[in-house]
Amino acid sequence: MKTISSVVENYIKSKPFLQSALAQGIINLTSLSRTIKEDIENELGKDVRNGAIVMALKRLSSELEFRATHRILKVLKNIGEITVRSSLTDYTFLVSDTILNKQSQLLQEINNSKDVFYTSSRGVNETNIVISDSLNKVVETLFKEEKMTQKEGNLSSISVKLPEDNVRIPGIYYFIFQRLAWEGIIINEVISTTNEFTIIVAEDQIDKAFKVMKDLKTL
Repeated sequence: MKTISSVVENYIKSKPFLQSALAQGIINLTSLSRTIKEDIENELGKDVRNGAIVMALKRLSSELEFRATHRILKVLKNIGEITVRSSLTDYTFLVSDTILNKQSQLLQEINNSKDVFYTSSRGVNETNIVISDSLNKVVETLFKEEKMTQKEGNLSSISVKLPEDNVRIPGIYYFIFQRLAWEGIIINEVISTTNEFTIIVAEDQIDKAFKVMKDLKTL
């Protein structure tokens, strides 16, 4: 049986930004109840008082605040080293029968170079390479026979060390990326391992992105 509380909760959960704002207590519940009243009534198939929706929102906001405070924020306060690298280029190539061999040759070149940033990921149809600008000519020479679908320069990276228990807490990445989105930061690439992730952004957004990451520790 549908109840006002369950319908309100499902509505809020379908709106991630609204859910986060509600958890932080920065929304006027009375105004919100008026805004969503018609949707809640349509779902229930009956008239609903604003006061009932407000009460459901209050209960939900308390629960959401508890989840954020005692799980996600506990992890984020223990974020480790934050490393920034600049002067990067992002290449995207179509997957082919020869591209792994080209990557092997690239790795040999990287082993002979000091202080070079390199990361690569492979999807079903595309292979992505993010590398220091100093090796751009090497990449373009080795991969000249491959189909390049995109090249983006003037990029920087931010690498973040996460506590080991991050893999047991849902919502860590959502919480971080939501704050980046709020600041209007466009993420070109995301690369992750078990306890570390790296985002690639335009160089003119790196200062703002770094501040978002650093401020996570003080939430």
